[in-house]
Amino acid sequence: MENSNENKSVPSNFIKNIVIEDLQEGRVQEIHTRFPPEPNGYLHIGHAKSICLNFELADEFKGKTNLRFDDTNPVKEDTEYVDSIMEDVRWLGFEWDALFYASDYFEEMYNRAVLLIKKGKAYVCDLTAEETRELRGTLTEPGKDSPYRNRSVEENLDLFARMRAGEFADGARVLRAKIDMAAPNITLRDPILYRIAHVHHHRTGDAWCIYPMYDYAHPLGDAIEGITHSICTLEFEDHRPMYDWVIEQCEMETQTHQYEFARLNITNTIMSKRYLKTLVDEGVVHGWDDPRMPTISGMRRRGYTAESIRNFCREIGVAKANSVIDERNLEFFIREDLKMKAPRTMAVLDPIKVVITNYPEGQIEWLDAEVNAENPEMGMRQIPFSREIYIEREDFMENPPNKYFRLFPGNEVRLKHAYFIVCNDVIKNEDGEVVELHCTYDVATKSGSGFNARKVKGTIHWVEASLAIPAQLRLLEPLLVDETDNKDMPLLDRINPNSMQVVNGYIEPNMKDVQAGEQFQFFRHGYFCVDKEKSSEDVLVFNRIVSLKSSFDAKKA
Repeated sequence: MENSNENKSVPSNFIKNIVIEDLQEGRVQEIHTRFPPEPNGYLHIGHAKSICLNFELADEFKGKTNLRFDDTNPVKEDTEYVDSIMEDVRWLGFEWDALFYASDYFEEMYNRAVLLIKKGKAYVCDLTAEETRELRGTLTEPGKDSPYRNRSVEENLDLFARMRAGEFADGARVLRAKIDMAAPNITLRDPILYRIAHVHHHRTGDAWCIYPMYDYAHPLGDAIEGITHSICTLEFEDHRPMYDWVIEQCEMETQTHQYEFARLNITNTIMSKRYLKTLVDEGVVHGWDDPRMPTISGMRRRGYTAESIRNFCREIGVAKANSVIDERNLEFFIREDLKMKAPRTMAVLDPIKVVITNYPEGQIEWLDAEVNAENPEMGMRQIPFSREIYIEREDFMENPPNKYFRLFPGNEVRLKHAYFIVCNDVIKNEDGEVVELHCTYDVATKSGSGFNARKVKGTIHWVEASLAIPAQLRLLEPLLVDETDNKDMPLLDRINPNSMQVVNGYIEPNMKDVQAGEQFQFFRHGYFCVDKEKSSEDVLVFNRIVSLKSSFDAKKA
């Protein structure tokens, strides 16, 4: 009997098993995969899974991977999206062996469509979109033939050539495959192969006014490029018979095959370019790379590393059945990646001033601290300390409950990397709000001095006041409220109003020269990244990548 624990530790990948068998049986000599995005939006974390699968599979077996843009719908496509997709793929750590566009094959696809017409396998149809839907039938009822289905080959060739020449308006005619209007699989009920669209194309300009549909263009692109394993998500499983029909009826030399895997779904995460575009267009977010967005560019801006995303995609495996991954699983991998890499520093998000009354006025001393206590090789840093510091407002209570071990009148706490202090006086404004604390310190308790005469239960972080750097800190939460009870609500009604909370605080002075994209661990607050629009010279902007701890353990999930 197999060890179930061992099996659980190895991510499933049934497609890899297919590849191994194909190579061993000699069905293919070299693995050739492709990543074929449509340039109609920015890539999201779901695409990252497909990117990793295609590129890593080919790399493992010394094969090749193409990047091919499915640019067959110029109404929605743009070079902005092309550029962003290439940047994202490279950022994830991959380089394609060849770059192609479906538009590279427009002439070839047109010629293959002419072949279908000559074989009696395609016809020009004049039905409107609504009429076509009415005749398509249902899952339990067969469709009905179009009245134009039996046009002669000559008439179809003439009409198709005139479609290409631009004689007809958008929507006036389409080219349809002639398969079977009674097919149990509705995809095979004479699907549309070409539609008319008098739209400027971002690469071919105005050379074409007819464009191939995905189900026609995709298999032809795979066959032309010699793709051995056409890997796509599970929603295309019903389209596989159409994929095979196109390859066969268009008489393509390469007999490529399509394999489907379960798409990535993550709790409280939008996994649809169409919905993400709605958020951008409606101004819910500040662009495709808003750090709250699950786009690859948004996650990069937030501070996720390429390594953490690749590790996440590997760990969740490749399955045949759809499932939903807990968002904390993804967070686990960024914590694991940054734990040994990110420098540690202190930041105060909601400051209250502390005056250490027995510390010499005008004096600043520099204290030593590890850059990363878990990675001694990162060395040491110096922290200024003086008479005035900032601490977190939540680290003081005037009338604390039992077992509150932070600062309160008469209580002593340890300042991390510094001294013990005790609170003596509380200064309030006319509204009764605490605005300042007066404390005293014990010079003998300096961190690293070996002092152990007494113990304190509370340790708090702080920032020296005179050299502190102002910072804006963005505390990020999922864009969607919990899906459990709200998944049927309209998208815009499910937006989390607290997805971005902006607070103004202070950070250590050693942070003054940080660069956009650098990641840090702020004690107790989590991991943060310097925003690309990091700001004016007066205020640095940080995005919280993830909180410091979670009870979730991806390795046990």
